[in-house]
Amino acid sequence: MLLSPWQRWRRWRRGRPFWGGLFAVLAGAEICALPLAPLKVMLQQGIAGIPSVLMGIVMIVLGLTAWFSPAQRSLAGVLTTLIATAALVLSNLGGFLIGTLLGILGGGLMFAWQPHAAPRPSPEAQPAAPQSPVPPQSAAPTQSPTPTGTTGHPDPQGAQP
Repeated sequence: MLLSPWQRWRRWRRGRPFWGGLFAVLAGAEICALPLAPLKVMLQQGIAGIPSVLMGIVMIVLGLTAWFSPAQRSLAGVLTTLIATAALVLSNLGGFLIGTLLGILGGGLMFAWQPHAAPRPSPEAQPAAPQSPVPPQSAAPTQSPTPTGTTGHPDPQGAQP
């Protein structure tokens, strides 16, 4: 089945924390760009320009990490939130608060995102098991089809559907 470019884009976007990564990239660009602005915009830059640029670049990299390596979304989300909060103090009020707010929102969205689990078969689709004449209190516990400690889908972080 051939998918249109729009359908491929939607499938790619839904398979990762897209909006969290986008907000992190925008926050990083905001924090990174302000120290590079003309002197009329920035009254005093001083040594604060170096951490601002570095924090912005790290936030952009974390946003891209969430897009291209969704398994690392939790770490990227927590680090994005911490860096955005630190930028409030270290980088011109975190890009005049815009960068900090976008970074906190993006980090939270990255951390909270969960992949879609594979749909489970409905009980009607499974054949009925033969009824045992043994009373329920003396029946032995049955084994579940999923081994203990697995979640039933390939998410390495163990997210439940």
